[in-house]
Amino acid sequence: MKILVINSGSSSIKFQLLDMVDESVLASGLVERIGETEGLVKCTFRPGGEDELVVKKTTTVPDHKSGMQIAVELLSDPRQGVIVNRSDIYAVGHRVVHGGEDFHKPTLISGDVLAAIEKNIPLAPLHNPANLDGIRVAQELFAGVPQVAIFDTAFHQTIPPHAYHYAIPYELYEQQRVRRYGFHGTSHKFVASECAGLIGKPLAELNLISIHLGNGCSMTAIKNGESVDTTLGLTPLEGLVMGTRSGDVDPAIHAFLARNCNMDIDAINEMLNKESGLKGLCGLNDMRDIHDAIASGNKRAKLALDVQTYRNKKYVGAFMAVLGRVDAIIFTAGIGENDAVVREMTLRGLEPFGIAMDLEVNNQRIKKPTLLSTPESRVQIWGIPTNEELAIAREAKAVLGK
Repeated sequence: MKILVINSGSSSIKFQLLDMVDESVLASGLVERIGETEGLVKCTFRPGGEDELVVKKTTTVPDHKSGMQIAVELLSDPRQGVIVNRSDIYAVGHRVVHGGEDFHKPTLISGDVLAAIEKNIPLAPLHNPANLDGIRVAQELFAGVPQVAIFDTAFHQTIPPHAYHYAIPYELYEQQRVRRYGFHGTSHKFVASECAGLIGKPLAELNLISIHLGNGCSMTAIKNGESVDTTLGLTPLEGLVMGTRSGDVDPAIHAFLARNCNMDIDAINEMLNKESGLKGLCGLNDMRDIHDAIASGNKRAKLALDVQTYRNKKYVGAFMAVLGRVDAIIFTAGIGENDAVVREMTLRGLEPFGIAMDLEVNNQRIKKPTLLSTPESRVQIWGIPTNEELAIAREAKAVLGK
C-alpha cells in the first residue's frame, strides 16, 4: 500500500512516497525555486538503505504542474521500481496549512473541500493557494486516486472559546474570523501520540506540553489528548521567538513604527516575519551559527539565545497553569531534537515544579525517542523526532478505512 505525501509551498514541492505495509520510505524529494530561472530537484531513493541513491538536477520549473510532473517522472523511473504504474498509488495525502473553522480532522478531498480551502485563502494567503495548486495537479496526474487533505490547524480545533478569542470587538470574529487557530498541529499530534505509546497510557488520559522548535516555533498544551491552547495565533507570528519571526510583541509597536519610522503596514509585517526573531537580535537565524558566535564572544548572539529560551520557559509555566497536571514535556523539530543547550535552558530552574532534566542524557542529538528526565522528576521529559510525512500518510490511510 503506497501513499504519496505532498507538501506544496509557494515556490517548492516536498514529496515522499511511503509503503504503509511497514511504513518504510521508498523515496523522498524536493522541487524548489519554482518560477525562477533555474529550479533545483533532488530525490533520494530508499533513504538510509544500503542501496540508497540520490538524484539531483537543475532544470526550469515554470509552475507547480511542471514541478509535480518532474517529481512523478522521477518516482516512475523503471530503474528505481518504486512506482511501476500510477495505479500503484493507494492515496495522495496533502498538507494544507489553513482549514479555518471548517475542518476538525483529515478529509477526503471533494469539490466542496476545495471550495472551503479556497475560502480560507485570506487566512493563509501565501500557503493555501500553493496547497490548492498541489492538490489540483495531483488530481490530474493521479486521476481516480483518492486525495486526502490533512490540515495544520485541525488538531487545534478543540481549543475552547476562552482560549482562542482575542479581546477585540467581537464583530471581527463574526465577520472576518479573527481568532487563534494555531499551526504545526500535525507535528504536535504525532509526537503526542508517540509519547503516549512510550509512557504506556492512552493519549486520552495524558496531559502534555509539546514544544516544536525549528525555524518556526510553537508550543501546545494538550489535555486528555486534545489541544486546549497553543502559542501560534491567527497567523504563524505569535508566541515563541523564532528564526526570523518576532513572536509576541506589543501590538502598539505597529503604530509606533508608522509614526516614528515612516513604515507602512506591509513593511512592518515584512520586518516582523522575516527580519526579527533570532535574526533581528543578532543577525543570525541558524542556532548552530549562534552557538559558534557565542563561543567567539558575540554578546548579541548570547542575548538571542537567552531571549528565546526565556520565552520558552514563560510559556511552559503558563501551560502548566492551564493544564494543572503535566505528565510529560516533549521537545521536537530541528532545534528541539538537536540542540541540548536550548532544551536545558528552556527547563532550567523548574525543579521546584517537579521538572528535572538528566543533563548527561540530554547532551546529545535526538535520533530516536529518548527520555531526558531524571528518575526523580515528577514530569517526564522526552525528545521525540517529529515525522510529519508519516503522520500525513497515517491520517490518509485512516480516512480511507485501512
